[in-house]
Amino acid sequence: MDKVDKLLVQLLQQNARYSLKELSEQVYLSSPAVAFRINKLEEKKIITGYHAEVNPEQLGYHITAYISVAMSPKKKQVFLPFIAEFPNVLECSVVAGEKSVILKAMFPSTEALDTFIGKVQKFGPTESQIVLSEVVPSRGITVSEN
Repeated sequence: MDKVDKLLVQLLQQNARYSLKELSEQVYLSSPAVAFRINKLEEKKIITGYHAEVNPEQLGYHITAYISVAMSPKKKQVFLPFIAEFPNVLECSVVAGEKSVILKAMFPSTEALDTFIGKVQKFGPTESQIVLSEVVPSRGITVSEN
């Protein structure tokens, strides 16, 4: 990736709705050249998608929780397809340590969170943290100049 590719990635992370014209003005290339570069970045799996950012509270999701689960490796084979079926699970990461899985999920209420935890506890003990405030919102990765 050269400087122009890095700048395009940075710009598209800030606003995936930039037009080719707007991008071309910022990187000093023609629109067809920018389109070609973006296609190459997609082919290389550097750009993997385009997403709308939404306000979860406006959709009724007022509770964000991180849920850690301790489970045996054998249970993970069943757990991973199971957890993928829950649309309110935003992230599921397998990690090293006492708790082997960490989930980030959103719920309309603490009752819904409690019901969800009950389902997850069938796979192992859980530990939950409810988010009180978000200091650094989800953001794109910094593309270094090097």
